[in-house]
Amino acid sequence: MAHSISFPSSGLLMFGSSPQTRGSHAKFVDFTFRSSPRFLRVRAVQENGGPRRLVDIIRIVPELSRNYFRSPSRRALFGGISLLGGFYVAQTISLSFGALGVNDVIAAVVCVLLTEYVTRFYYSRPKVTFPLALLNNFKMGFTYGLFIDAFKLAS
Repeated sequence: MAHSISFPSSGLLMFGSSPQTRGSHAKFVDFTFRSSPRFLRVRAVQENGGPRRLVDIIRIVPELSRNYFRSPSRRALFGGISLLGGFYVAQTISLSFGALGVNDVIAAVVCVLLTEYVTRFYYSRPKVTFPLALLNNFKMGFTYGLFIDAFKLAS
């Protein structure tokens, strides 16, 4: 048995602009839950009742990601993932080019140019954004992975 929370007039709560300024794609939220309030389901529907368009979904992704990464614990988690991702890529590059014994010098030049370009890009910006910090963490993990591999080869 499904119950609905009723709101004035249409049973839907509108988020966004006022009725005078809204277009044909005004967003509504329909709160429906099944037999128990703990199974609350929120659906976004268009004013005409149709499904959301892909461009609408793409437009809200930056705002959703900004809200998702406001938490310091999530920032730290993804910073660590970025650092370990750089370490993994460095180990993979070192293993694949080292095992083949071909194009070692070219791979080393590309790695150095990549790290130098990221460093220059990072330090030339007046404000450090979160994606830029993730890129720098990736570079640090990449450099650390290459150093560790060099120590393995030297012993």
